Order: sequence, then structure tokens, then C-alpha cells
Amino acid sequence: MGKLIKNHWARLIVLAAATYHVAASLCAFFWPKFFFDFYTKNFDLAVKPVPILQTINLVFALITLAYEYPLSYLAGTTLHRSLEARLMWLPLCCLTAVLMYQGTNPAVYYFVGCGVYAWAFVEGEVVCAVPWTLPKRVERRRPEKV
Repeated sequence: MGKLIKNHWARLIVLAAATYHVAASLCAFFWPKFFFDFYTKNFDLAVKPVPILQTINLVFALITLAYEYPLSYLAGTTLHRSLEARLMWLPLCCLTAVLMYQGTNPAVYYFVGCGVYAWAFVEGEVVCAVPWTLPKRVERRRPEKV
């Protein structure tokens, strides 16, 4: 059996979260609700009458989908290959998702995906230039027999 490639696993988790995030954002346009409205009604202006939070969530979800899949012009760039950039972007997505009532599940998935990306970063994994490929192995030379 091979080794678990954590950045591929995290990418699948985040792709699922971003897809769910798009659906939640679209639902929030029809049923606007701020998550913490049981505590205070001061933030209801973020979701109605103008859908500010829903629009921000939809944009963040679409950017995440384009970044994780990735789009052809983004694949192989330094930004795409950076685990550090993902570790900065995903908490922002998590924060925007948790503010919207419909986005609490994607926020949990983003959080788990961010944790798996952090695990991959700690273990020194690299994201390949071509998406969904394996990193090239370093050939070890055996000492020649004399």
C-alpha cells in the first residue's frame, strides 16, 4: 500500500466544502438568516434587505472552487502550489461561511480541510504543478561494487 497523500485528501474535502458553500449561498438568497441572530438582531442588515453576506459567501466559494480544482490558467503557478496560501485562505472561507446560517456545515468541512492541509505542510508535502499527479521520486544511487 502507498502513502496517504494528504494534500490530495484535503483538496477533496475542500472541494466538497466549496460545492456545499455555493449551494448554501444560493439558498441564503431566498431564506436570509444570520447565524448568530438568536444572540442579537444587529447583524441582520448583512443578509437583508441587501444580500451582502450571501454575495460574499458565493464569491468566496467560487474562488475556492477555481483554486482547488484548479482552472487551467491557475494550475502550476506558484500560488496554486503553495500550501501556505491555502492555510491563509481557508480560515477566511470558514469565517464567512459560519456567519451565514446555511453555511455552518461548509465551515466545518473547511476547518477539517485546513487541518489536513496543515498536516501535509508539517510533513513537508508539496503540491505538484500538474493537478492530481504524484510528486516525482528522487532516485537513490546505490554504491557501486568494487
